[in-house]
Amino acid sequence: MKQRRHWVTTGVIAVALLALWACQDALQRNAEAQAVEAPVFAVDPMWPQPLPDGWRLGSVIGVWVDDQDLIWIVHRASMTLGNNERQMELDPPTSAECCIGAPPILAFDRAGNLVHSWGGLPGEDYQGYEWPGSNHGIFVDHLGYVWLGGNGPADSQIMKFTQTGDVVAVFGQPGARLSPGGDQPAFVPNSHDPESFGRVAKLFVDAQTNQVYAADGYLNRRVAVLDGDTGEMLRYWGAYGNEPDDDYVYPERGMNQPPPQQFRSPVHCADVSADRLVYVCDRQANRLQVFTTDGEFIAEEFYAPVTLGAGSTWDIAFSRDPDQRYIFMADGVNERVRVVVRETLQEITNFGAGGRQPGQFYGVHSIATDSAGNIYVTETYEGKRLQKFVYMGMGSVPAQQGVVWPN
Repeated sequence: MKQRRHWVTTGVIAVALLALWACQDALQRNAEAQAVEAPVFAVDPMWPQPLPDGWRLGSVIGVWVDDQDLIWIVHRASMTLGNNERQMELDPPTSAECCIGAPPILAFDRAGNLVHSWGGLPGEDYQGYEWPGSNHGIFVDHLGYVWLGGNGPADSQIMKFTQTGDVVAVFGQPGARLSPGGDQPAFVPNSHDPESFGRVAKLFVDAQTNQVYAADGYLNRRVAVLDGDTGEMLRYWGAYGNEPDDDYVYPERGMNQPPPQQFRSPVHCADVSADRLVYVCDRQANRLQVFTTDGEFIAEEFYAPVTLGAGSTWDIAFSRDPDQRYIFMADGVNERVRVVVRETLQEITNFGAGGRQPGQFYGVHSIATDSAGNIYVTETYEGKRLQKFVYMGMGSVPAQQGVVWPN
């Protein structure tokens, strides 16, 4: 009898082990089936180098990599650092050593060394011009000029600088969106204004034409294109190539709702690809729309379409292969970087997670790539930092990668 029970027990264990093996094998095969071939990245937790002189970053709301592989950022230290983080700036100061907001414009080399630092204070005089009340977006063009927008309540201007911070030109009149008394922001869009803007989110200069594409933006509801030398408004358009309509009533957000026929503010990016297409981030509509450079609508795709709040399509960057095969998309609500096949607009994988550790995000906002294929991302809100993700080549990755920590 004991021997029989022994064989029965042994048989049960064997069956259980076989079932466990079969389950694990199925899970492994399922995981392999879901894996995709995609660019592989790993966070560099030691980048960039520490800032000098007790400097602290505020919300970092723009990044661009220029033709020399300098990584440029714009941030809001003087606006977003609380008094407990600005002891040296108080009157009288409460600390002799820490801390002070860094200048709003910073540039780093690929090793993370600080190369440039300059800029003004919100709404104050800078070389005879008014610095934006709220910095937003940075671009360095093919001639080396640095472009800056602003999304403060009264910001209606675009600024152009040398790499050492000298003002080259200012397009648009600061305060153009103020109320008639001129003392309070009216928050009234004018998406047909031929001279000024409505809280620009991001700029992109087309090297072939020297035309500037403005994601205009936080108040207006258009992509505006202007001449990079004179600032003359050349053309503009709204969602689907429609004429912008500032009185448009948006449908409710959520499942099974029709897509809005106008951009749902903010229009957060308008980047031009090598094959002459314009990719527009309609952030709160959770979509990317594609146009010709003349504003003819071509296609759109939605990402995490039930996302509410600030939306899912915050910024994009193209991969650096000749065909720009991939789009890397920053999603600051769901806290990840999405990898999208540019030809089909289909997302194939994503990485990142919410948190404060390297490789995690708190308000991932802007994104750019360098000539080696590395990715740089900024964080707004309480994130207040810049991270580098090193390109490791192509490889097999799951659809949801999570934190890409170096092996």
